Amino acid sequence: MAGKRSAGLLLHRGGADGGIEVLVAHMGGPLWARRDAGAWSVPKGEYVPPEEPLAAARREFTEELGLPPPEGRYVPLGDVRQAGGKVVTVWAVAGDLDPAAITPGTFELEWPRGSGTLRSFPEVDRVAWCTPERARARLVTAQREFLDRLADALAGGAGGAGEDRRPHRPDR
Repeated sequence: MAGKRSAGLLLHRGGADGGIEVLVAHMGGPLWARRDAGAWSVPKGEYVPPEEPLAAARREFTEELGLPPPEGRYVPLGDVRQAGGKVVTVWAVAGDLDPAAITPGTFELEWPRGSGTLRSFPEVDRVAWCTPERARARLVTAQREFLDRLADALAGGAGGAGEDRRPHRPDR
């Protein structure tokens, strides 16, 4: 059986100090409620082929945040493999949104465990614009690679050169 796959969008915008900021999402639900470091993610979600990964990334952005994905040039940042084995594929796109405007999707979970009671929780409980350095401290470990790839793409000129020049390494 093939492993799980997710696709997402890493939004970026110009920061107040002339640098950039990226949008990261804090994972919802009781398991993440009291955590900060390693409890944030690129807005993403699972898909199953034959759905195309970019189509899934755009769909999941809307499902997770309740807002349409920004229009613009989608720059591929490649894949990473998270500790649990899930492969995550991400595109960068310039955009802006007000974190207060999100209306996250929900999921159901038996909580407390073993209680037999299903409760609904938001897929993400908040989003924030962060410098790449701040995002690095917050993101799930494997997803930190996307920050490096975004910096490389932006250094290539005008929002990214359009090609992912870094090696495709699904083992990371």
